[in-house]
Amino acid sequence: MSTTELKIGGFGGQGVILSGIIIGKAATIFDNKSATLTQSFGPEARGSACSAQVLISDDQILYPYVTVPDIMVVMSQEAYTKFEPELDENGLLLIEKDLVKPKKPREKIKQFAIPATRIAEELGRKIVLNIVMVGFFTAMTGIISAKAMREAVKTTVPKGTEELNLKAFDRGYEYGMNLKKKGKAPK
Repeated sequence: MSTTELKIGGFGGQGVILSGIIIGKAATIFDNKSATLTQSFGPEARGSACSAQVLISDDQILYPYVTVPDIMVVMSQEAYTKFEPELDENGLLLIEKDLVKPKKPREKIKQFAIPATRIAEELGRKIVLNIVMVGFFTAMTGIISAKAMREAVKTTVPKGTEELNLKAFDRGYEYGMNLKKKGKAPK
């Protein structure tokens, strides 16, 4: 595997940065890869577009910044509008189905959607939509093992919320794996 560049976008309060932390932790601590994380958010913080950029590699990372994301995960319309033009023309775009209304994908971009907010609400806490998206990302990319990602979720989320967050991860992961089984997702 060469280096994979990932950008996660949403609005402040959706757990965008936590998602990046979990992915980076899963890669480095539990999957024996290298990773870096940088983050960006507007001065308004809550409610404005923010992003986490994660590099994942089997090798040492010499430049820690995302230049052209190979994969983008977006959880809000503002993040989609602001960040989608940065995605590589052959990239993978994963979107929150109910919060993002995308245009027709550019070039050879592969685009897949999940109703993460609805799934989180079914679990009883809308706030875990980011963990549903992390599960979906894991299934759709295969870059990091599900076992490593589950361990990172379990050891990173606030104490007392581990069970709920693992359920959220599993639901997102299952949704992605079902898309793959139906032949509607990347191999």
